[in-house]
Amino acid sequence: MTSLLATAQKGGFIDAAEFGFSPDATGLENVKALQKAVDQTGTIVISRPGTYKVAGTTYIGSNTTLDFGNGVVLQKVDEVGKFSHVLLNKGALTKTYDEHITIKDLVVKVNGVDLVFNEVFGLRGQIAFFYVKDLRIEGFRCYDIMPAQFGIHVCTFEDLIIDNTILKGKKDGIHLGRGNRFRISNAVFETIDDALALNAHDYATSNPELGWIENGLIENCHDLASDQKLVGYFCRILAGGWIDWKEGMEVQKADAVVSNGRIYRVNADPDGKIYKSTTRPTHTQGTKELDGIKWVMTQEDVEYVAGVRNVTFRDIYLEKPRTGFSIHFDNGKWSRSYYPGAEIPMQRQLVFDNIRVLHNGSRELLGVDTPIDAITISNSSLGNTGIKFHSNKAMKEYFPTKISISGTVFNAKGEMNLIDNSVENKIIYLKTSNSIETSEGFSAIVHNQSGKLIIDSDLTGLRD
Repeated sequence: MTSLLATAQKGGFIDAAEFGFSPDATGLENVKALQKAVDQTGTIVISRPGTYKVAGTTYIGSNTTLDFGNGVVLQKVDEVGKFSHVLLNKGALTKTYDEHITIKDLVVKVNGVDLVFNEVFGLRGQIAFFYVKDLRIEGFRCYDIMPAQFGIHVCTFEDLIIDNTILKGKKDGIHLGRGNRFRISNAVFETIDDALALNAHDYATSNPELGWIENGLIENCHDLASDQKLVGYFCRILAGGWIDWKEGMEVQKADAVVSNGRIYRVNADPDGKIYKSTTRPTHTQGTKELDGIKWVMTQEDVEYVAGVRNVTFRDIYLEKPRTGFSIHFDNGKWSRSYYPGAEIPMQRQLVFDNIRVLHNGSRELLGVDTPIDAITISNSSLGNTGIKFHSNKAMKEYFPTKISISGTVFNAKGEMNLIDNSVENKIIYLKTSNSIETSEGFSAIVHNQSGKLIIDSDLTGLRD
């Protein structure tokens, strides 16, 4: 191996071809060869153009860069059975942090090899990272995302940069679980499901852990129109809350509980079935069935609420006529992210700057299902879409929300429903300033069923 490594090293780089990684090799041979190269750490280069079959996952550790040359494509193939991830960090299997990882110019062809997960419960990206610090993903491409897996999936992270991506297909493009400090920039999406998912809570099978997503910037992103059906959102911003386990409590698919200093979740079919839990889950790993309930041990650090806070969206171009941003609770057979009586999660300080609505659809720009303290919209260009507040009957209080809209162009040719509130006793403060109306017939209106709106506006229809 010493002589092989010496041959493979050229100018400080490691050439994966010297380990047998080749467009002419089988998928199994290529996975074995790439793993040998990656295990050397440092910078591994794949420079020969071509389509490289891969029949399994390559596990990448700390202090490693994978640099793919122009014309290099990794194509998933089913030689010994389907698999989930093309790349997965080594520490994902043991919940041990890997650090200083860079993936450059990777192109993945899914080729129909699409499996929800087969190694880490809830982790389902074509490239996936779990327990990672200082991760950079640059120039990633995937044009055939299938219905089961996301393009990029990262959970439990610190210091994440995703730059220059093109993601197309049937499932989420970029899907984040809990983490701190991130930037997603220069991305093009054409997805049926969410282009971006900031899912602090999630379906039980769609994130391996729960917790806050915070302190991030998402900029220069395009949600393309296409002829795909309108499912999902440009960005899902998902919160949740759960309680301590107690004897006799009723649970359903994806519910979370705290027990013995750990968080457990219900893994069940999406059939709406309600289970009564009489036996406390206490196992330290994996899944255990108790009272007919399959409990998955999710994590050992305990939180009771999760959400998104301190995130800025800037230079976002919305061509697809769907809800732009859903500030969200799940509440259905797949998941209810807020358990009745839990602590109420407050999502905080979301900023939307230079948001360009490029369609004539009527879906809301922002759909708000959760408490949020403040929403700032600035320097944007809006069509017929406004902000809609939805009610969740399990919530006892939604708290006031303050909304500032400044320097924004309003392009509707007639009435525009700027605020639509259906939350009982909800207090909303709205201030607009330096607005531009492009049509003489424009008029902003509000619908408020049973809350209270306090308005200070320069818009036609709302001015005193």
